[in-house]
Amino acid sequence: MDLEPTVSAARPLDGIRVLDLTRLLPGAYATLLLADLGADVVKIEDPRGGDGMRSLPTAAARNYFELLNRNKRSVTLDLRSPDAARVLDVLCAKCDIVVDSFRPSTARRLGVDGETLRRRHPRLVCASISGFGQAGAYAERAAHDINYQALAGLLMPPAVSGGRPQAVPVTPGPLVADIGAATQAAIRILAALLLRDRTGSGSVVDVSIQDAAMAWAMFPTTGELANACYAVYETSDGQWLALGALEPKFWKGFCERIGRPDLVALQHAHGDERTWVESEVRRVMLGLTRDEWLARFADADVCLTPIYTPAEVDADPHLKAPLHAGTTPAPGLGADTDAVLEAAGIDAAERERLRAAGVL
Repeated sequence: MDLEPTVSAARPLDGIRVLDLTRLLPGAYATLLLADLGADVVKIEDPRGGDGMRSLPTAAARNYFELLNRNKRSVTLDLRSPDAARVLDVLCAKCDIVVDSFRPSTARRLGVDGETLRRRHPRLVCASISGFGQAGAYAERAAHDINYQALAGLLMPPAVSGGRPQAVPVTPGPLVADIGAATQAAIRILAALLLRDRTGSGSVVDVSIQDAAMAWAMFPTTGELANACYAVYETSDGQWLALGALEPKFWKGFCERIGRPDLVALQHAHGDERTWVESEVRRVMLGLTRDEWLARFADADVCLTPIYTPAEVDADPHLKAPLHAGTTPAPGLGADTDAVLEAAGIDAAERERLRAAGVL
């Protein structure tokens, strides 16, 4: 892909070719990270509808596809067809990285697992992003982000004495397991490329979404770390502010700016005293509107921010500047099939035969 560079004439992954066999979010985000670094990402999609994100039930959900697949090219190929193996082999010969998101047995059945591909193409970096990794009791189980978070204990509120939960489990918001796994995959792929430069040999990268979810459970929750200095506060107009004044200097500046220097020494109060501090701060914050508080803290270094609605996020001036100058939109289904396969050495007659057979 000939993309306009965002910062310099050369990007870290210029010249690196990626074959993206993934579907839905984790794999798409992993390869997006590579594409934004300059890699030429060719997305392989089923000719009968493509990636499932293209047909999600709402426009907002379908927007996932546009967000996750910019800077990529789309080729249609039915991996279940016997004819697909030769096409895939030709494409792999010209690629550096192959990423899939199948269950282990499905990848083996399709012949796209890392060990199979690397027998013919030993320099390939083959990354598999699956729910539970390539081995283990759950390796073949189906699951989604909510399930990985559930198994990692992320949906259960902190326990009180006796181990009893304070409340019922919550439905998750951010897709932390999916995004965490995608980020881990991109990091491990880059490390595998570095290793290949040193050894001349590719490798197999195994990423478990469940393991990524567990990484979020390794550290104490913010509720266990903070008191009134790390909380959300309602304002007089029914809006909200988020305070992250963990460091003493931030808490001191906050207390002084709200006219309560007497609270500075009580940042880490416990028991009834903690409850009193929190109630005092909440009472004070209800005295002004959100915008009035933001104006009062405009020149203060205290980690105080508004809590945005989605519409306000889109209007934030910090996000107005384009992050990726020269970004190309997500491709139409199969938009690049002919160009990619022709460059790989598959001529027009063969492409027509494959298309007539439903392979493309």
